[in-house]
Amino acid sequence: MGIETRLLMGNEAIALGALRAGVRVVTGYPGTPSTEILETVASHKDKDVYIEWSVNEKSALEVAAGAAYSGARAMVTMKQVGLNVASDPLMSLNYVGVKGGMVVVVADDPGPISSQTEQDTRHFGIFAKLMVFDPSTPEEAYLMIADAFDYSEKYGRPVLFRPTTRVCHGYASVNILPPLEKKEPEGFSKDGGRFVIFPRLTAQNHKIIERLLEELRDDFSRYDKNILTGAASGVKKGIATGGVSYAYVREALSEIDEPCKLLKVSTIPFPEKLALDFLEGLNEVLVIEELDPVIERELIALCGRRHISLTIKGKLTGHTPDAGENTVQGVREMLCGFFDIHMEVVPMSPGQNPPLLPARPPVLCAGCPHRGAFFAVKQAVNRFAGGRKAVFSGDIGCYTLGNAQPLDMVDTCLCMGAGITIAQGINRVEPDTLNFAFIGDSTFFHTGLPGLINAVYNEANIIICILDNATTAMTGNQPHPGMGVTVTGKTAPRLSIYDIVKAAGVSDIARVNPFDVPAATEAVKGMLDKTGVRVLLFEGPCIAVSRGGVPCEINSYKCTGCRVCVKNLGCPVMYMENGKAVIDSVLCTGCGECVSLCRFNAIEGGKAHV
Repeated sequence: MGIETRLLMGNEAIALGALRAGVRVVTGYPGTPSTEILETVASHKDKDVYIEWSVNEKSALEVAAGAAYSGARAMVTMKQVGLNVASDPLMSLNYVGVKGGMVVVVADDPGPISSQTEQDTRHFGIFAKLMVFDPSTPEEAYLMIADAFDYSEKYGRPVLFRPTTRVCHGYASVNILPPLEKKEPEGFSKDGGRFVIFPRLTAQNHKIIERLLEELRDDFSRYDKNILTGAASGVKKGIATGGVSYAYVREALSEIDEPCKLLKVSTIPFPEKLALDFLEGLNEVLVIEELDPVIERELIALCGRRHISLTIKGKLTGHTPDAGENTVQGVREMLCGFFDIHMEVVPMSPGQNPPLLPARPPVLCAGCPHRGAFFAVKQAVNRFAGGRKAVFSGDIGCYTLGNAQPLDMVDTCLCMGAGITIAQGINRVEPDTLNFAFIGDSTFFHTGLPGLINAVYNEANIIICILDNATTAMTGNQPHPGMGVTVTGKTAPRLSIYDIVKAAGVSDIARVNPFDVPAATEAVKGMLDKTGVRVLLFEGPCIAVSRGGVPCEINSYKCTGCRVCVKNLGCPVMYMENGKAVIDSVLCTGCGECVSLCRFNAIEGGKAHV
């Protein structure tokens, strides 16, 4: 029987590799580019594998740690900013250690394509004294995740696994190998307080960790690869790289006939013996990596300690970009500069030139309930706030797009859950300001609750707008505790945001339908002159999880061409044509948010009028 080959996304390859390695518990929180890993496990797992979308990354990591304490192989998935949330338990966990293999998959996002930051998880590995594995392709990620579990068990420490966006979302043909031998978890053993972190235990384990790091440098020198391309004798130039940049370098080198040494670094701690072999005989090295100069700094430090005289070029010298992701074309240009060669670029004929794509700024979807919520708040403030200054603090989610024109309703956005607490801080400095905080339902469960409790406890004077669209929309409609279903489709207790807010001590709560803009505006108006913590719970389903309604249409006989509907709401289905407003009936979901805008009653139909 032959080996099965599948075309897999990198995230799918990581998930199937973890299942092959015998993972028993998988937890995480959705975040692009990592989300499909856990979803793939959910669609392929057997009855022995437990899987959950946790309420946040900290909770996910702690659940997985408990499983690893009990001898099971556990995996946690998140994106790079999620690691910030999980960092508290992870720092301590490395000192305590684990019994079962534990891999924390942290997907970095060079670009960034869909993130707040371009942070490089390799730095966290160095800072926290953790092992890091950095795959360069989906095929390698499939095999490497099993190695990560093995190393975690061998050294009794959690391991970071750092795919980047192009590895996560790239596709490749992967040979599906037979499952590895599975070990039954031993169960939790008290082990004389081994898993209780105390200062004395920490001091002892810190020394153990430092010794392990030295051992790992040698171990990883055997694990990583040192490749010589071109003529072996007299080679004076070398390329050091890692992660997906290694794949770009190999492709670019195939077009450049220049002999060089090639060092691939896939791990942290840095494989020093391997690097010394690579540096032997060289007088110049170019380092190509994403995102930060991690390999570059390690090579500089190694040369300094060993008194090796050579030139190292990279981000620190301005020879490679210090931000953003690499590409094959960009790497080719770096190599041409390094080898001082000129490659002819054959221009395309006029018929071959691809058309320029139109600019497509991100926008709230047609039928998005958040548009109605933002517009209702904006109208209420403009009409009934008596000229008072209003500040709108946003959060991480689809509703961050409320900052775009013409809504212009997001003044701050920092990180998950920060909208509620940022609003409190602004209000302490400007007590006469109307402070609104916008937060989504999944984000509310993630890190919004502490901010809400802080506001009630410290008697803040803010209006919290919870935008409940019944899903985790931005990352692909994953379930959360307010939906009554788990990642596996199992029915679960449905937590009521209204009841939670009420239990937290908020007395001024209004449940609002964002699609009924006039009623929503009145609800916001009713909160403006009150004080303390007030909550507006906007409840309207995301178009991805609702059926939609009868599309709206413009009565051209009534339309005066005033453009109020087009200019004020910002719905992508509305535009002007021949002096009249037009609604694209194919894209319109019939939400009805626009109907009340027209004082000439020229907008007809819509869900609210069915």
